[in-house]
Amino acid sequence: MQQLRKFVLTVDTWLETFALLALLSMICIVIMQVVTRKLFNFVFFWSEEVTLLLLVWFAFMGMAIGFRENLHLAMDTIDSYLPVKLVKVLDRFIEICTFAFGLYLIIQGFDFTVLMNESTMPATKMPSSVLYAVMPVSGVMVCAYAVLQFFGVDTRRHQGLEEGAE
Repeated sequence: MQQLRKFVLTVDTWLETFALLALLSMICIVIMQVVTRKLFNFVFFWSEEVTLLLLVWFAFMGMAIGFRENLHLAMDTIDSYLPVKLVKVLDRFIEICTFAFGLYLIIQGFDFTVLMNESTMPATKMPSSVLYAVMPVSGVMVCAYAVLQFFGVDTRRHQGLEEGAE
C-alpha cells in the first residue's frame, strides 16, 4: 500500500510540474513573440500554435488539480442551513458527479483524440491529436481524485489555499 501511495504521489507531482512548466513556457514564448514583433517586426511561425497548445494543456491539467485541491465552485452558505447528514449526502453526490465528468473526459476525449489524429497543425506539423490528448489525461486525474475523495482521502497537497484559511 505504501508503494502504491508513493507511486501515485510521484505521478501526481510529475503532472503538476508539467502543468507549471507549460505555464512558464507559455509566458516565455509570448514575451519572446511580443519582443520580436515590436523590435524586429518578426514573429516565429510556430509561436502562436505552441502557445495555444500549452494553454489548453495547462487549463485542463489546472482544472484537474483544482479538483484535487477542492478549489471548485461551491455554495457553502447553503450548507449551514442543512442537516449534517444531508450535507454529507450532497458531498457524495458531488463526488459522483465529478467522477462522471472525469469519465466523460476520458471517453469523449479519447474518441476525439483518435479522430483528430489524421489532421496536422499547420505551423508545427504535429498531429492535431496532441492538442486534444489532454482531455483523457485530465479525465483520469479527475476520476482518481474523485474516487479518493469519495473514500475520505484528503487529496489536497497545498493546504491553506481555500478561501478564508489562515
